[in-house]
Amino acid sequence: MNKLIEITNLTVGYENKPDVLKNVSLTIYDDDFLGIIGPNGGGKTTLLKTVLGLITPVGGAIRFYDGEQQVPSLNIGYLPQINHIDRKFPISVSEVILSGLTLRKQLFRRYSADDKQRVREVAERLGISELLPRAIGELSGGQLQRVLLGRAIIDNPKLIILDEPSTYVDKLFETNFYKLLGDINKEIAIMLVSHDVGTIISLVKNIACVNQGLHYHSGSGISQEWLDKAYDSCPIELLGHGSLPHRVLMQHDHDETAPHTHSHD
Repeated sequence: MNKLIEITNLTVGYENKPDVLKNVSLTIYDDDFLGIIGPNGGGKTTLLKTVLGLITPVGGAIRFYDGEQQVPSLNIGYLPQINHIDRKFPISVSEVILSGLTLRKQLFRRYSADDKQRVREVAERLGISELLPRAIGELSGGQLQRVLLGRAIIDNPKLIILDEPSTYVDKLFETNFYKLLGDINKEIAIMLVSHDVGTIISLVKNIACVNQGLHYHSGSGISQEWLDKAYDSCPIELLGHGSLPHRVLMQHDHDETAPHTHSHD
């Protein structure tokens, strides 16, 4: 297991809010399925955008690795929230998936037969082959989510980042979508941001709670105490819903059998 990304003492802010993230440290590994949770306004999306290079940090460092060698950057796929997608834009499913290749190369280029074959392979893997000629405005939320996932993985990234992927998607589709992610994680590291704590802990290998600082938990067997400390706000309970197999952990006293926790502030 090699590290992909090493974040050290990261501080990020905006003009009107100078300390959205403060002294955040985190390591993402090449086989990771990392869940990012935290309260609204805690800095989850800011962390994603900083890793993607869309925001320049005020302090700290982000280092990328390929194997054991440090490299200037990584090929990272990104799946945004679907409510940020303009469905009226006249573009086909096939073109959306192809655009994942354009991001890594020149903007205006001719697609080769190999590129188009790659689109067909990705679509087949995601169960959306019949959608390829359709306009994105004709798709359901669940179908569009798979198309965006295809766009994120077509260029064989080292890591894919997903921002609230279950937004506006029904629970049956969500279950199938997360099964797809589990399959993709055999080849690609995943960083998944969600407000749904119950879903996160049923899926991921490791968890980080972002709330200005960052609390990291190796493994997904988190306790109520860890969650209360990480959120640093009113107590919440871990509840599951839908058809995913959630752990349900209620308030309980800390004892020797409780999962080991630690934090990086």
